Amino acid sequence: EVVESGGGLVHSGGSLRLSCAASGFTFDLWAIGWFRRAPGKGREGIACISKSGTTTNYADSVKGRFTISRDNAKKMVYLQMNNLKPEDAGVYYCARGIWVAGFKGPIDAKDYDLWGQGTQVTVSS
Repeated sequence: EVVESGGGLVHSGGSLRLSCAASGFTFDLWAIGWFRRAPGKGREGIACISKSGTTTNYADSVKGRFTISRDNAKKMVYLQMNNLKPEDAGVYYCARGIWVAGFKGPIDAKDYDLWGQGTQVTVSS
């Protein structure tokens, strides 16, 4: 399973770091992605990281503000979110997925098969 944590309430311009803890599978054989679902909107893939952690990909909406990283020894993936905006609010999910060589995006939920329950991020203006 994967379990998200670290969500909360933050003011616009603030920062949060989300964590994704993995267990029950060989962690370093899988890519990990972060997705979010804003109120009234569909699920959006926002960041993903290859199984080694050497390659990342971001949605344009978060590029330059969010950073994904992983620690394979701890079976953890992190999403550092800076300069948060009200439109970043939503439920954030991590998921296990497939990384295809040469992947350039977009981050598609169909490539991910093990999802967490999500963590709520609220950004006040």
